[in-house]
Amino acid sequence: MVVALIISSLVSASRIGGGAQQYVLAAHHIDPVLAPTVLFGRSPATGGHGEVTTSEVLRRMLGDIEADAMFGDLDLVITGYFALPEQVEIAAELLERVRAKSARPPLVVVDPIMGDAPGGLYISRETADAVMARLVPLADWITPNIWEMSRLSGRDLDRAEDVAAGCAELGRRALVTSVPAGEDEIGLLLCDGAERVLFAHRRLPRAPKGAGDLVTASFGAGLVKGLAPIEAAERAARTAAETVESALNGRSSELPLITLSERLAKPTAKVRMERL
Repeated sequence: MVVALIISSLVSASRIGGGAQQYVLAAHHIDPVLAPTVLFGRSPATGGHGEVTTSEVLRRMLGDIEADAMFGDLDLVITGYFALPEQVEIAAELLERVRAKSARPPLVVVDPIMGDAPGGLYISRETADAVMARLVPLADWITPNIWEMSRLSGRDLDRAEDVAAGCAELGRRALVTSVPAGEDEIGLLLCDGAERVLFAHRRLPRAPKGAGDLVTASFGAGLVKGLAPIEAAERAARTAAETVESALNGRSSELPLITLSERLAKPTAKVRMERL
């Protein structure tokens, strides 16, 4: 059994955050364990009101998961949305402890959720700084959007070539989302050492929230299932393109993760691959 721990948001009625990633991982036959950092009924973007998981409760929750000996079985850890810098520190301490104790440390994928264009930061500056200082250095892979990659690298990134340079400067293996590609295209950029590959697909007039969460879970699932990074990235790009297009065609404001559950691991959408 392949087991993944997700430390991120839970939004009950929206296919975003850690709650959505559970469905994606399950579609890949990966057993998900979610430790929520916030609890919402619907997305805050549509007026939802919820609660932040206190640091005490999050620490106790993770302690209970550890007490069930689950950390020794972990194959994958995904971190996403954090509401407090103290939550970030708890997650970082957990990762350090698991790596120190485990004979087979899990793969760690950090989605450094901080903000997006044009609004900028949508978490506190202190929390964003904690993610950058404590979680990004512990990641095997990071999956930022292009705005977050700009903040991580300290440079303005507008083109795929700029993103590749930012990745090199940061020195982290990354799959960067929402990267401008050709005319009417958007895509993912894989930065794996000297290998830099853009996976572009048609830019649609609108897209439901949660595509970044989908990409992170799909990419992580591919890696722990034995795909090479370039293969996992291509499949994640196809999955995102197919899921977003299906939502648009069905006039849905949510990603149809349940409807497409059998196709999440075998997407058929076309993507254009370009080596930079």
